[in-house]
Amino acid sequence: MKTDIEIAQEAQMLPITEVVKEIGLTADDLELYGKYKAKISNEYLKKIEGNQKGKLILVTAINPTPAGEGKTTTSVGLGQAFGKLGKKAVIALREPSLGPCFGIKGGAAGGGYAQVVPMEDLNLHFTGDFHAITSANNLLAALLDNHIQQGNALRIDTRQIVWKRCLDMNDRVLRNVVVGLGSKTDGFVREDHFVITVASEIMAILCLATDLEDLKDRLGKIIVAYDLDGKPVTAKDLQAVGAMAALLKDAILPNVIQTLEHTPALVHGGPFANIAHGCNSVRATTAALSMADYVVTEAGFGADLGAEKFFDIKCRQAGLKPDAVVLVATIRALKYNGGVPKAELSAENVEALKKGIVNLEKHIENLQKYKVPVVVTLNSFVTDSKAEIAFVKQFCEERGCEFAISEVWEKGGEGGIALAEKVLKTLEEKESRFEPLYPDELPLTEKIETVAKEIYGAKGVNYTAAAKKQLAKLTELGFGDLPVCMAKTQYSLSDDPSLLGRPEHFDITVREAYVSAGAGFVVVLTGAVMTMPGLPKQPAAFGIDVDESGRITGLF
Repeated sequence: MKTDIEIAQEAQMLPITEVVKEIGLTADDLELYGKYKAKISNEYLKKIEGNQKGKLILVTAINPTPAGEGKTTTSVGLGQAFGKLGKKAVIALREPSLGPCFGIKGGAAGGGYAQVVPMEDLNLHFTGDFHAITSANNLLAALLDNHIQQGNALRIDTRQIVWKRCLDMNDRVLRNVVVGLGSKTDGFVREDHFVITVASEIMAILCLATDLEDLKDRLGKIIVAYDLDGKPVTAKDLQAVGAMAALLKDAILPNVIQTLEHTPALVHGGPFANIAHGCNSVRATTAALSMADYVVTEAGFGADLGAEKFFDIKCRQAGLKPDAVVLVATIRALKYNGGVPKAELSAENVEALKKGIVNLEKHIENLQKYKVPVVVTLNSFVTDSKAEIAFVKQFCEERGCEFAISEVWEKGGEGGIALAEKVLKTLEEKESRFEPLYPDELPLTEKIETVAKEIYGAKGVNYTAAAKKQLAKLTELGFGDLPVCMAKTQYSLSDDPSLLGRPEHFDITVREAYVSAGAGFVVVLTGAVMTMPGLPKQPAAFGIDVDESGRITGLF
């Protein structure tokens, strides 16, 4: 059996100038990064502004397990299947972070015969967007410390600096550091912190900004610290906005590549869903809706994280109205939720499936709360039995969802036709009456409790003393009308990764809250989730190499 990277490297790619012709772009509308990848020009984006005509389809999933779900693979395969049916489709995805690529999760190009290419470029440096975000983030940090060194005219309280440096790599030793050691000219000694680039507020800002002007406005609102009177100090106060925007002027342009079957794919931005808002850029999504009749996008991790934030943050801010949701599951993952060890998932076990399917049930219920039609798809494995498939099919149909088997990993677009047809049927027969879960004016604590109870299934929320104080201050400062971005483990509906299935009678613990004023949401940290992940004992980096011809191996 060929690996993902072998399949990708054998692909016959078309020049990107050829790929985009079917969605109405010419070579003049692109800024080329070699032969097979490009950015869409600002001039073209302005030309199509406000012309969104396509149907928006979100692909999400049950909680991730070691058995795998295949959300990105399904997204890519569904886009390819639309092409097989003669439909004009574009896929809108996130860019992968280097952290997971060299850590444990892997990249974000899809898999098997449902991938976007060039896969190695995408999973490594791509067009440099993440490097630009890292540089802009760290420029702001440098200007902040330099301001303090040069006399601190803004009276910044060095005990209340909230801006962190970032790095696009899992590096646990940088979570908590001390800076400024050395001589007097080396700055003030203080505790500092790093987050991974995908958790930087600048990543969120880039993905939510509508254009360069909006980007600059949002950058200016970033709160970097508080002064000695407890008032916010912003990036605008530090005169950092222009230089940061200059670093990001190309990064804000969506990237376009292709699938193995030459379906156009806009891949842009990449906030994690467990520690950030988990969606690709608004700019890429709205551009895709102007170019195609059907836009397939995804949101990170399970629907309790990615889909919730897609609806309550991205759609709320951008005025998007999704037309349908595809919920991805696998029989193997459902059996894992039912208590079957990973080594035994290949054996038929309908009883375990009945126990574990409650996880899928909760996600269906959650998505229906947003009043968007749901299609459930099983990402197919050869070990799935007819009895197991029949049980899941009946279970979904009893809950008002269309159901389809997806074989896109093995068969590409051809293997996604059944799913594409069910999505088209749903779009024709069921109207989306999308609305967010909670109104803007609800107090922050009530927003947190609404998500915790309605989406996670918690019975209550516990707040640390620090979190209570922080939420009260954010409300006092005027940020109470913002949506909440819940930072939570992806492995469970609860904040405890060991609680599988559909946990009940649990409380969510909120340990910290802070505002991302430029992004326009309040980040709420629960449980033990980290904004700077660490590497595992056997990181994927151990198996990655490149030969003398420049051919990369082991990326998957």
